[in-house]
Parts: sequence; C-alpha cells; structure tokens
Amino acid sequence: MKGIKIPEGTFFQQRVWREIVKIPRGSVMTYKALATRIGSPNAVRAVANAVGANPLVITIPCHRVIRSDGTLGGYSGRGGVSMKRKLLRDEGVEVAK
Repeated sequence: MKGIKIPEGTFFQQRVWREIVKIPRGSVMTYKALATRIGSPNAVRAVANAVGANPLVITIPCHRVIRSDGTLGGYSGRGGVSMKRKLLRDEGVEVAK
C-alpha cells in the first residue's frame, strides 16, 4: 500500500479500498472475505457497493474481488465484467463464468 493515496470517500469505503490494495497480484478475495477482513462480516452488500464505488479501478485493483461462488460479480471499470476477466487472466487467474 506504500505510495498509494486512498481517494476521498466515506470512512467505510476507505477501509474497503485500503484492504483491496493489499490483495496480491495474481490473487483474488471474495466480497465476504473482504467484509470479514475489515471487521464487518455481515456487511457483504455494503462492501460490494464500496468496491463498485472505487474511483481508481487499476490503482485500487477491485477486479481482484469476486463472489463467494467463484464467479466474477460486477466491475465498474470500462469494459465491465469482460475487462475484469481480462485483467485477472493477465495476472494468471482463471475464474468461473
């Protein structure tokens, strides 16, 4: 996370974004695991909303956050889910459809 300035947002959004930055390249984390990691295990939907509100989709690599069933979920960056799939494949990650 060194050198990455977390953008303005709610306190909750910033907590989520700080954790996303920690997901290593070539790895994924579920929305549920992310919610648990920030200490709000029942806030999966709120975490998903914070992920979707990420204004820096490459710097804060929200494409690394997926659903618990292994499917991609959404992606608010340009190109939508197909871009999310491409970004993950570029990192060596294959995910379910």
